[in-house]
Amino acid sequence: MKLGIMQPYFFPYIGYWQLIKTVDTYVIYDDVNYKKKGWINRNIILVNGEEMAISLKITKVSQNKRINEIEIENDVIYNKKLLKTIKETYSKAPYFHEVFNLIENVINQKETNLAKYLTNSIQEICKYLNIQTTILLSSDLKKNEVLKGQDKILEICELLSAKEYVNAYGGLSLYSSMDFESKGVKLKLIKTNDIAYPQKELANFVPNLSIIDVMMFNSPVKISAMLDDFTVIKDFAPQIHSVSISD
Repeated sequence: MKLGIMQPYFFPYIGYWQLIKTVDTYVIYDDVNYKKKGWINRNIILVNGEEMAISLKITKVSQNKRINEIEIENDVIYNKKLLKTIKETYSKAPYFHEVFNLIENVINQKETNLAKYLTNSIQEICKYLNIQTTILLSSDLKKNEVLKGQDKILEICELLSAKEYVNAYGGLSLYSSMDFESKGVKLKLIKTNDIAYPQKELANFVPNLSIIDVMMFNSPVKISAMLDDFTVIKDFAPQIHSVSISD
């Protein structure tokens, strides 16, 4: 069984969906600390050819709180402005109507818990992209809450009987392949290849935008092919992981 684990993000970039699609079970890491100025509640789209941040309005934010302890401020006026920005930006995109309907439903959902809100959005996009991966919440797993970092990941692997753990390439500096192998788990990293597509009238393609941009300009079938466009890093030198991952 192939397992992937990562924090939930707001309409994340295509590499996030590559990870979800390539594993059998994906655990949304909702019981780790929230990080300010990260990508949990914000992302980037292009507005008039310039990168612009879009975000969820959240309340009582603290890095001492876990993601599943953060609440969304259900501001109708704010959400209308956000949707208006997305609509005006992508109204002429070839897949605008079906994608905007999905985005509108996600943004207007009544859920106020940040982790559950993002989980709902991830599940809805998986349906649209026909991703069949089983999705679980880390907080629903009965595990040793004292464990942190890599040890916590390894315990989840054991709980779910994972034989392979797949992570984005950034995990190269965070994990030890030898530690995983000692637990009977093969560590693999995936690195997104150069992916480009017609993007408005721009001469130069802007990569790593929100999945919103990808869906607006590409059919689900074409996106499915993009989700397989990555390199698997199987063999790499064991890392001395002095940098700790989220608790």
